[in-house]
Amino acid sequence: MTTMSTVEQRMPNPAALLPGVGEGIGGLVGAARAGGLPEPLLALVHLRVSIINGCASCTYAGTRDARAAGETEERLSTVAVWREAPWFTDAERVALELAEQVTRLADTGDPVPDALWDEVVRTFDEPARAALLLWIAVVNLFNRLNVPVRQPAGTGW
Repeated sequence: MTTMSTVEQRMPNPAALLPGVGEGIGGLVGAARAGGLPEPLLALVHLRVSIINGCASCTYAGTRDARAAGETEERLSTVAVWREAPWFTDAERVALELAEQVTRLADTGDPVPDALWDEVVRTFDEPARAALLLWIAVVNLFNRLNVPVRQPAGTGW
């Protein structure tokens, strides 16, 4: 196994190379943020999805953004194991579970079971559900652009 002391970016981020991509993604981000969900919840979802996908750039950005949204070190240090941590609200737990299931679509036969969807419906109104699903998809998009090109943490696009 070869180890590297530093990560070398393979190429510029595709979103920065192709005309209109950054603006398009920015539009999706804006739409998701306008859906009425609290910024701390969006930051936690961003961080959890990025941890699952192993995206250093987005994990760094997600942690930074969560701190800026007022997140505590206790919550940041346990978002990867949120089920065992006592400081997440019921709504955050539903959002984190949905984020995990949607990020890991191919890992189970029923990626978003009816019981989970019923919790999502009880917890979030329809515009908030739309915003949450869009946010999860956008974070996965970020991760799928950053990971293959080895976007270094802290560099943005």
